[in-house]
Amino acid sequence: MSPTAKQQTASIEQLAAAKDVIISTGSGGVGKTTTAAAIAAQAAAQLGGKVLVLTVDPAKRLANALGLERFGNTETRVPEALFVDAGVKPRGELWAAMLDTKQSWDDLIAQHAPDDRTRDEILANPLYQNITGKFIQSHDYIAMERLFELHSSGRYDLIVVDTPPTRNAVDFLDAPARMADFFSSRLLRWLIAPYRSRVVGLASKPFYSVADRILGTQFLQDVAEFFILFQSMYSGFVERAQLVERLLGGPSTSFVVVSTLEAAPAREAEYFLKLLQDREMHVGALVLNKVLPDYLLDPGAANFARRCVNETAELCAVVEEILGETSGLERVLAEIGDSFSNYQIIAKREAEQRSELSRIPASVATVPFFPEDICDLAGLLGVAEKLWN
Repeated sequence: MSPTAKQQTASIEQLAAAKDVIISTGSGGVGKTTTAAAIAAQAAAQLGGKVLVLTVDPAKRLANALGLERFGNTETRVPEALFVDAGVKPRGELWAAMLDTKQSWDDLIAQHAPDDRTRDEILANPLYQNITGKFIQSHDYIAMERLFELHSSGRYDLIVVDTPPTRNAVDFLDAPARMADFFSSRLLRWLIAPYRSRVVGLASKPFYSVADRILGTQFLQDVAEFFILFQSMYSGFVERAQLVERLLGGPSTSFVVVSTLEAAPAREAEYFLKLLQDREMHVGALVLNKVLPDYLLDPGAANFARRCVNETAELCAVVEEILGETSGLERVLAEIGDSFSNYQIIAKREAEQRSELSRIPASVATVPFFPEDICDLAGLLGVAEKLWN
């Protein structure tokens, strides 16, 4: 993205108010799911309207934080009573859904099959369940389809998407185009050609003879018949892929990249920030999670920590005058001072890393380390308070 195109968004609150879709992405274990749920919960509470948080991460962690026993492809409303229990009267509604790959594929086939016969033959194909679960780009592609479907429905004012870890999120972005490419690939044409024409050329016979021996004739025939049927929907796939790409790169969508300031997640975040920038997609914010407090960078505090290590005798003498007791104090002071100094080193590294990562996004939000697990709506809203301001 050129400097003149750099976003002017000042906060995640403004992002939630201005955009239709916010996509939370980052490497595993950085709080990406919590961030997505927190943004959605706060938007529903403060901005009003209908807000949906959609997770495409296979880990089912979101239900616990939202107080739902289980949820799936069908959107489920988070009870307003949970907001009230958290001390908030929401202005809007919060809904949640988790991608069910199999159900989404079934719905897609029903929607795009050219006729009922093709639909029924695809759904009845012996390999259909296995293929929809393991097919290349299946999960990522259907996630894009589901997002597009939900956005097109107009039922929600804001959709917050929790994606798989970063490298998979790249697949998430590329899935529509890759799926279209696969259906027009030379490999697929070779695979289905003999079953489409029932005539195998002399040059192809060795390949199919080996494939038949390894995989079995019936297996190849089932696969070929499946893809022959699927190709009848090729134009629909291509058209939808183009529409999805427009949605992701359009003005109604923004990406929030989540990371901690540890080395590996920070590298992943930097990689994805640059990737989004190169693709001219809107990077609304960088969320830095589990950040150490600023007081660790205070020169005065650092100086006192050094005194605790190097001047323990003098400090103990002062304490003895006040309390009359210094048993074990010298060791305690040395441990405290040394611990503070070690944390300060980490905090300085974090500050430098934050400076490096802050060059691309328009907004940077920091969330401190929470000693307790975020396991309910009150906890999510507490995280959101840090994100919002």
